[in-house]
Amino acid sequence: MNDPKVYLAIDNCFAYKRWTRPMEWMALIRDLGVCYVEASADTELDPLYMGGDYLAKWVRDVEAATAKTGVSVANVFSGHGTYTTLGLAHTDAGVRERFKTQWFYPMVDIAAQLQAGFGFLVHGFAEFILQDKMKYGRKMEELYAILAEINTYAKQKGCERMMMEQMYSPQMPPWTIDGMVALMREVARRSGSPFFFVEDTGHHHHKFLRPEIEAIKKAFAAKQAKGLWLGTERTFEIYNNALASGRFTDGDVDAIRRQIEDNPHMFTEERDNDCYTWMKAVGCYAAIVHLQQTDGASSKHLPFTEENNENGIIEGGRVLRALKHSYDNAEPDGLEQCDKVFLTLELFFGATETSNDMLYDYRKSVEYWRRFVPEDGLPLSALVGRLA
Repeated sequence: MNDPKVYLAIDNCFAYKRWTRPMEWMALIRDLGVCYVEASADTELDPLYMGGDYLAKWVRDVEAATAKTGVSVANVFSGHGTYTTLGLAHTDAGVRERFKTQWFYPMVDIAAQLQAGFGFLVHGFAEFILQDKMKYGRKMEELYAILAEINTYAKQKGCERMMMEQMYSPQMPPWTIDGMVALMREVARRSGSPFFFVEDTGHHHHKFLRPEIEAIKKAFAAKQAKGLWLGTERTFEIYNNALASGRFTDGDVDAIRRQIEDNPHMFTEERDNDCYTWMKAVGCYAAIVHLQQTDGASSKHLPFTEENNENGIIEGGRVLRALKHSYDNAEPDGLEQCDKVFLTLELFFGATETSNDMLYDYRKSVEYWRRFVPEDGLPLSALVGRLA
């Protein structure tokens, strides 16, 4: 059993368009009582926007600010700009290659120079691929291959750790526990180097749960036209035609059942829809846990204020216990466990939020999590041992 060291960190995405120079956001984070940063590409770190000369200066500025503040960049991370694209799963091979060589490789270089890790989610599957399970399978193979290339490059450059964030819709696999395990295993096997994942406490809900036939029949009886998840366009076509005709035949039911069974990539199982289940099952492979308060149904990246904590499901003690359960009970499946875990506050704020209120919410969030991680670098077992 591994007993990883645990660190509290902050994603600096809150600083974009406000405190954009490394010394500014590092000083703010130090004043909040945190010494480790996840540097978001959105905060003036995106290679496609910034260019090589600026990024070289950015690294020098970070190193100088670290020397002054004692704050270090533990990980770099992809941002919203690349999140909105098909990225590594683009339908055009030239675009995929460009993302690999002109976005990923420079980000890996930066992480390696700072002795940091690199986390990301930079791909999406187009709708026509989701609708065809054969095309979906080929696209997954394509994704495995290009991720293995990037992971090999990262190993050569000395990047601390590579990891992909789990998501919560069919367009952004892997979004199930089994899918994530398969991806980590395959990328590690092809590259000869470990590959980890990033857990986000708000990336879970029940919207895409595999439906039961009886539930579909009840929805038809209620003439429900919205709010269902049936998977493929063909399945919706069968159901909507039945609604229009007023008849839901045994043939319709059998056709829908076959569609659901033939397209498992479109659905989650119950265990995929809960962050604690994820952490218990595979938390020992999560090098980063993105922390946001949530009701378990949406990903609003809320701060850990008293009011939000009363209404939310994320509790520090439960997170630590769930992670320890994974380290204590992980099956020998060939995957390498993490020796460090960065519990990273990733809070989002609107453009109209005042800087004062943002920093207040971050201060309250740090105060809450310091109750569970009072000192950085302590073993997970020691933190769990402190819990009442």
